[in-house]
Amino acid sequence: MLRRLYHEQPESFAFTEANQTWAEAQITKYPEGRQASAVIPLLWRAQEQEGWLSKPAIEAVADMLDMAYIRVLEVASFYFMFQLQPVGSVAHIQICGTTSCMICGAEDLIAVCKEKIANKPHQLSADGKFSWEEVECLGACTNAPMAQIGKDYYEDLTADGFAKMLDEMAAGKVPTPGPQNGRYASEPLSGLTSLTEYDSGKTQYNASAQLATDIGDTIKRIDGTEVPILTPWVGKDGVVAGRAAEGQPPKPAPTPKPAVKQAEEAKKAETKTEKPKAKKPAAKKAPVESGADDLKKLKGVGPALEKKLHDNGVTSFAQIAAWNAEDIADMDDKLSFKGRIERDGWVDQAKLLAAGEETEFSKKVAKGDVYED
Repeated sequence: MLRRLYHEQPESFAFTEANQTWAEAQITKYPEGRQASAVIPLLWRAQEQEGWLSKPAIEAVADMLDMAYIRVLEVASFYFMFQLQPVGSVAHIQICGTTSCMICGAEDLIAVCKEKIANKPHQLSADGKFSWEEVECLGACTNAPMAQIGKDYYEDLTADGFAKMLDEMAAGKVPTPGPQNGRYASEPLSGLTSLTEYDSGKTQYNASAQLATDIGDTIKRIDGTEVPILTPWVGKDGVVAGRAAEGQPPKPAPTPKPAVKQAEEAKKAETKTEKPKAKKPAAKKAPVESGADDLKKLKGVGPALEKKLHDNGVTSFAQIAAWNAEDIADMDDKLSFKGRIERDGWVDQAKLLAAGEETEFSKKVAKGDVYED
């Protein structure tokens, strides 16, 4: 199946403040230089927040992890758990269509989706509230047919019950997850024949459904405020366990080399000649008279890119407006965004903003229509 980015994309993406904190905490799990290992958790969090992965979201994650955009896109397009197109604002329905569920009525559930949501998978319903798809085995075969809706499983479904469930969700209700036929968990339909003492003292629903009911966030977009952000690997002093105070991984003690090998390496070092490295032109740095400009008024510049620009001494529209081709190539390398500057027209935008004029994008920023974390 060919997976592409959706043809209509939002202009920007930013994690909520709490999700940004969560994401930054996840990165600290990994050693310096290995932050790319956090790419799947961060992409998943972006999807939990927005419902799907947009191009700006993928690029924002790449910025945080100092990865090339194409590398993060490769991950997002490889795993089918990532949605690359908008999903329903209320819920995205995933119907299990593998053997057990198919035998027990998955096709009837799909028929309900086609009737009440859209004729084809990954299409939004007329009101934009729902979308659906058929997926491979979700591992709840005993409770077939079933569907994953939001974060939870709805099991032992019937076509009529499923249709009613969609109506309830459309009305703002969240049906109780778990078995829908009165079964407690995955015990035989005829009832327990052993371990009958388990019936005493049990919660109203099985552990999974009970927790989902207690939390109540089955179809809620995750904004980071649901549960405390746990970072047990970070000490009270902010230092990650096993790392130096400055955040760098401790360097192992060098292994002593045999005297003969040391002599050979010393001789090679004496005769080795390095080619002089070509110097890249430094981006022009015009003086800033009235403090730093809000570079996020440039389309294509978010908080992460603005920080990188500041780190490279770029703080004003006038500086960007004065860039030539060499400056742009130099900054492309420093920002790890080949072609981004010219593609989004930073220089032309900066010329207008430096002259006190506005662009359509800067007007949106001024109105607060573009979210900033």
